[in-house]
Amino acid sequence: MSFLNTTPLVWGMLHGPQQGRFDLDFRLPSACADQLAAGQADIGIVPCFELTRQDLEIIPGTGIACHGAVRTILLVSRCPASEIRTLATDTSSRTSVQLARVLLERRFGATPQLIPHPPDLDAMLRAADAALIIGDPALHIDPLTLPWHVYDLGAEWLELTGLPMVFAVWAGRPDAVTPDLADVFRGSYRYGSEHMDEIVAAESAARGFHPGVVREYLTHYIVHELGPREYEGMNLFLEYARQTSGKSQFPNI
Repeated sequence: MSFLNTTPLVWGMLHGPQQGRFDLDFRLPSACADQLAAGQADIGIVPCFELTRQDLEIIPGTGIACHGAVRTILLVSRCPASEIRTLATDTSSRTSVQLARVLLERRFGATPQLIPHPPDLDAMLRAADAALIIGDPALHIDPLTLPWHVYDLGAEWLELTGLPMVFAVWAGRPDAVTPDLADVFRGSYRYGSEHMDEIVAAESAARGFHPGVVREYLTHYIVHELGPREYEGMNLFLEYARQTSGKSQFPNI
């Protein structure tokens, strides 16, 4: 399984000119990072927080980012953010967990205890003051219908910093990253962006979303091409995350 937002990045490798170039395996972001750390994979789409934990080389040009609201990283709380004392976290993406911690501390003055939990919103809110829901489970939720406080962490990051937020990058072990790989990955994404109708049809059917939801998400909320401003935002996040991560009760999140 992988999140919907990775699909355009790999579409060329699945169906286009880059097909057959790599042996692909699809997993959640945190599992991709663990495979790299264990030497079971050479390259992966990894949460950018992994750059603080592993010796990885970024393959530049493409990744997963936003320029504001991202829709699929939602902090849902029974109380205002400044009053959150316990936070149930879906640990599928380590970057999202660290982003929640950074924003709660720097923007709202809250340093909650983290409680790892499967992505079930009702159960999470029974276990803690607030819940962090990410990826496809968040896309199945309509924030406007929820009776609680809802914070889109992409929008909150923009309010705090004025910069884009980068959630994941292509990266690999230094000995596996060659100069031509950036062109290959850019080409795969370019093929995906040119075949968005095919992606929308395939992924909406496979994941149980309305096609309009998939199209809006991939073309309005998610940014896949990374340039200087995206990397500026990423580097600031990593700086903040390094300062915050030492306080975590769950260092492996």
